Amino acid sequence: QVQLVESGGGLVQAGGSLRLSCAASGSTASINAMGWYRQAPGKQRELVATISSGGRTNYVDSVKGRFTISRDNAKNTVYLQMSLLKPEDTAVYYCNAVGYDRVMYWGQGTQVTVSS
Repeated sequence: QVQLVESGGGLVQAGGSLRLSCAASGSTASINAMGWYRQAPGKQRELVATISSGGRTNYVDSVKGRFTISRDNAKNTVYLQMSLLKPEDTAVYYCNAVGYDRVMYWGQGTQVTVSS
């Protein structure tokens, strides 16, 4: 089992920045890819960014050039640096980990609110 704990959400003005962190514990050696998803009110959860065990990254088009995902394997932590935030980035952000056995794990979510 893997446990994920997010931190770093909050309220920020449009154009501002936030950094989200997600610390993994438990069977961390089983983790392959990690990533961030988000869910805005009334919308489906969507992929924001992923990073493989080897560091390969992938982003949804709407955040390219503004968000950066990174990973510290020694600390079992994944980060999401968010810059040039827009009101449409407002959502609950969820950390995700995928094991080599394709089992998916989720954090509890952290709220990000961007005011205009």
